[in-house]
Amino acid sequence: MSKLTKSDKPLFVSLMSSAFAQDPLFLHLFGDSERDSKARSHATAFVSFMFEKSFLLHEEVWGYFENERLLGAYVVEKPHANMLRTLKGVLLPGRLILLLFQTSGKTLNLLKSYISVTRSAAPPFPHHYLIMIGVKPEEQGKEIGKALLKHLLDAVNKAKKSQGVALDTENERNINWYRNLGFTLSKETQIGQLPVYCMFYQKQQLLR
Repeated sequence: MSKLTKSDKPLFVSLMSSAFAQDPLFLHLFGDSERDSKARSHATAFVSFMFEKSFLLHEEVWGYFENERLLGAYVVEKPHANMLRTLKGVLLPGRLILLLFQTSGKTLNLLKSYISVTRSAAPPFPHHYLIMIGVKPEEQGKEIGKALLKHLLDAVNKAKKSQGVALDTENERNINWYRNLGFTLSKETQIGQLPVYCMFYQKQQLLR
């Protein structure tokens, strides 16, 4: 497992754009990127934004490589610090303006609603937040996603300032997969016609 750098952006964007092509949230926000070039352009712009954002805020991007091929990756937000909240307020609006020109105002409003709903479901104590996790479609079923998530959980279990991991999924079939790795369903809600399942992993207390 390797932490991604800015030079890995093309690999990340290609990976996540394909991994999320049929994701319910991406279909809801952008349309079918496998059939519509405009939807594909918007989805790619969003993934690119998410990667750049990770280097501005308190986030990390980790990848699963095989023979220099990026087969899977995840983006995680670590527990916030006051200084980073200030940084977010100063630097993020410029990136949002750029994203606005590459997507639509409607999409950004949907994203705003999604963030508001999901973050309100997150626990009030310090925790990590799994923003994205994806595996190349042709590599799925090989436990790469499991390896990525276990890497994150191992780090969280050792982190002194975090009590666990929150995540949100719009795909009902993902619920049992996360449950098998220690997550519980904390809230089930909906944004328009889009179901949203909010889950949380309570960190294990390491034995001294």
